[in-house]
Amino acid sequence: KGPDPDIAFMQQRMSGVRHRVLVLSGKGGVGKSTMTKELGFALGRRGLLTGLVDTDICGPSLPRLTGVRDESLHTSADGWEPVSVDENVSLVSMHFLMGDKNEAVVWRGPRKNGMVKNFIKEVAWGELDVMLVDTPPGTSDEHISLVNFLTQCGGVSGAIIVTTPQEVAVADVRREVDFCRKTKVPILGFVENMSGFVCPKCSTRSVVFPSGRGEGAAARLSEEFGPPVLGGIPLDPALMKSCEKGVPVADFDAEAPVVKALDDLAAKLAQVLSNIAPAGAAEQA
Repeated sequence: KGPDPDIAFMQQRMSGVRHRVLVLSGKGGVGKSTMTKELGFALGRRGLLTGLVDTDICGPSLPRLTGVRDESLHTSADGWEPVSVDENVSLVSMHFLMGDKNEAVVWRGPRKNGMVKNFIKEVAWGELDVMLVDTPPGTSDEHISLVNFLTQCGGVSGAIIVTTPQEVAVADVRREVDFCRKTKVPILGFVENMSGFVCPKCSTRSVVFPSGRGEGAAARLSEEFGPPVLGGIPLDPALMKSCEKGVPVADFDAEAPVVKALDDLAAKLAQVLSNIAPAGAAEQA
């Protein structure tokens, strides 16, 4: 096969996106979409233009979590216009392309790969400081295509790997680490979601999912593989309720314990990215 004729145009599309970050985990239910949503809002509050890409083709959830479920993608002379969530955050998702929002997407790999490509090729992203890519569970078609396309469009800044304290989640994360190594995607750090429970009445912290190993799952993974722990996010009813309402948890309850944890996570990610050259910088040099 010859080179993909769309790559040059895709490179042009992505030329204004400084950092591209994948949000990964080896299994479902650990909170990748929630972390993507809250990180996007937190980075936006820091003044960073942030684009969210929902590559879970069969189970898109970011539109609901961000409160724009009733929106649709519109086409302009430049291409697909991402849906504006707030003044600094925009989003694209398969959900916006569906006439019936409750319809099942029953697609094989090639069609899903084509839609992942369209999220790069067809969307007029413009200038972004950070692109956060919410991925489906596992290490399959969407992940391989995504890394392949982004690598040809200036590279991937790195990946955040989300885990929960249970040992079964840690075992799946190890496979995700291996995926990053095989695809040469740098791991920016680990995030431990559901890291204890802070009582909203007395602020007492309790361990809900004991690992049986003493230290936290993210700390064990960091010790085993090297990348740092970016943060631990506690279970907090305010976070769940904010997701149901489609608003940032900081807007729902600014005093909730989880807000500081998420702001600290965003600050650490911003610091890490500030030390990484923008995507495509080496090629431009």
